[in-house]
Order: sequence, then C-alpha cells, then structure tokens
Amino acid sequence: MKGTYLIFFMQEDRTNHGILAYEWLLKEARHLGLRGGSAFKAIAGFGRHGLIHADHFIELAGDLPIEVAFMVTEEEADRLMAAVAAEGLEMVYVRLPGECGIISANKA
Repeated sequence: MKGTYLIFFMQEDRTNHGILAYEWLLKEARHLGLRGGSAFKAIAGFGRHGLIHADHFIELAGDLPIEVAFMVTEEEADRLMAAVAAEGLEMVYVRLPGECGIISANKA
C-alpha cells in the first residue's frame, strides 16, 4: 500500500477530555476507521522549547516525549488531522509519503 506515514509528537502527561492525549488520538483514529496506530515512548528527547527530558529513576514520570504513528491513506490522514484541529489541540506532526505491506514466506 502506498500512502502517508503520519506521526504526532506530544508529552507523555498531556491530556484531552481527561484521558492521555496519545490514548485519545489512538481511540479517535479507531473511531475514524483507521486500521492501526502505535504509540512509542522515548527514553530522552527535546522539543521546540529546548528542554531535555530523559528517563531517570528519580524523576517524576510524565514528561517524556511520545510518538504516535499511523500508516494511512491521504484521505485518512486528512480526516485524523481535521479531528485533532476540531478538538482545538496543538500537536507537532510529520507527514511523509510511505509504503507498507506484508512480507510472507508462505506467498508463492
């Protein structure tokens, strides 16, 4: 499948309607009929404000970067981005052309 690789970035403790923003984004994507998405927690990172966030045992949880990624059609990417905008959320994103498929040893 050729389509769009859509990635959103947010802080781990960010919420929307009382749930974690990355969980809201995954639920919204499922509600919109997207076939799948994944959230990944970084071990360290910094964003536009220049603050470095790193996973250390003694630090409080919640400030690590989260990446939520989807491989979707152009239309699905447009719908998901419109849903984020309609919620009034500000999210950094990357939108790239992509290709995905399944490699299977069982195919002839």
